Amino acid sequence: MDLGLVWGYWGAQPPQGIVELTQHAESVGFDSVWTAESWGSDAFGPLTWIAAHTSKIRLGTSVVQMSARTPTATAMHAMTIDHLSGGRMVLGLGVSGPQVVEGWYGQPSNKPLARTREYIEIIRQAMRREGPLHFEGEFYNHPYTGPGSVGLGKPLKIMTHPLRSEIPILLGAEGPKNVTQTAEIADGWFPLYYSPFRQEVYADQIANRKEGFEINPIVTFNVTDDIEQALWPVKASLGFYIGGMGAKGQNYHTKLMARMGYEEEAYRIQDLFFEGKRDEAIAAVPDSFADEISLVGPVGRIKERLEEWHKSPVTSLLVSARSPEALTQIADIVLD
Repeated sequence: MDLGLVWGYWGAQPPQGIVELTQHAESVGFDSVWTAESWGSDAFGPLTWIAAHTSKIRLGTSVVQMSARTPTATAMHAMTIDHLSGGRMVLGLGVSGPQVVEGWYGQPSNKPLARTREYIEIIRQAMRREGPLHFEGEFYNHPYTGPGSVGLGKPLKIMTHPLRSEIPILLGAEGPKNVTQTAEIADGWFPLYYSPFRQEVYADQIANRKEGFEINPIVTFNVTDDIEQALWPVKASLGFYIGGMGAKGQNYHTKLMARMGYEEEAYRIQDLFFEGKRDEAIAAVPDSFADEISLVGPVGRIKERLEEWHKSPVTSLLVSARSPEALTQIADIVLD
């Protein structure tokens, strides 16, 4: 099992120590580093900066929001970083939710599965450079001939020859149909919450995945004697995502928790959050749920629970440690 360092997206200010900590992660055996975007910092800029200061760690986006760029623009970004880094780029994509897609990007969010399939196919065609890009889809057309077209569009072939014609493409996916499609068309998957104790939740959906398919969940990793305190930030994050990251009936996170065996708790968390009772929503997150998707506690406990992760199809644990000591400690435990 590999390790990845997650930087995520920026808050009000850029995080400190991006280069130094990533260099340390690389030196202690981390396989990958990941940047993200929401409606602030972009994912590709920080990744380029990291690429310039590292030599072997894989460079991934987890995730680039598809509504932020056309498929060909995303292909250009990925191809450019892949060249600059000597072939270390991993392209992680995600659709995001309607509130972000329509609220921030001003794009329609209907039919996300069909949009995703077209988006990936265009990227793959562009990168393979087998000829000028022709694509006729429901959402994307090359050349464009729809309303507003002046009729002068020309099929084009990407000018710069990609270093690799097949950059790995991973998808963030939660719903059963989305995960099933991900296993079919992508090279890997980012589960939002993954429990090695409940492998049956996704077993059918990933049964037909290709050889080498990556499964990379983000996992809270904390060596401590105070398990309850270590689980608090996990519960806080779960309470926010399950309770408020999406409208009622359209919150993928709430539905996922329900499918994982916590249906009553999931909808109670959402109800409390919408009533403005955020502290109560966080408190309503079961410790057991937060615990089984995390690795917290004394070293012995973590190693014992890590065995369940090794029995799972997970290929890499993505962690967000923020000190050289923590990175070294995690590497010693997981990569031993």
